[in-house]
Amino acid sequence: MINFIFGESNAPVSAILVRFITGYVFFVEGIQKFLFPDTLGVGRFIKIGIPFPHFMVNLSGGAEIICGALLMVGLFTRLSTIPLIINITVAIISTKVPMFMNKGFWPAVHESRLDFTMLLCLIFLLMVGAGEISADQKLIHKTAE
Repeated sequence: MINFIFGESNAPVSAILVRFITGYVFFVEGIQKFLFPDTLGVGRFIKIGIPFPHFMVNLSGGAEIICGALLMVGLFTRLSTIPLIINITVAIISTKVPMFMNKGFWPAVHESRLDFTMLLCLIFLLMVGAGEISADQKLIHKTAE
């Protein structure tokens, strides 16, 4: 398991694009949870019924900022995807499933496009790793020497 998380990546060089945009989206969304607490932070968590909203918004926003930044530089990439996969899964369950139940298939599909894109990008990065152009690869090569 340790070798999987910190081992060599079999990602193509182009994985940097997936890694960077995925990290960027989570990073800026995490910051906005703190900048706009009424609409994107604790107020939103209260509105959608997340338990312990003050604690959970700090946990969610903090994970998005930290793990998003780690993804952008490619440091601990596979490990960083795990909290974000949990985060986006909770987002889908707490917002898109109720939308599907109340408004129907097409409105839910429309509103969930970014969520599912981020989930698939995270799963891709978990499977293949950071790629050649990453801090992970620099650490692996430095450790090997």
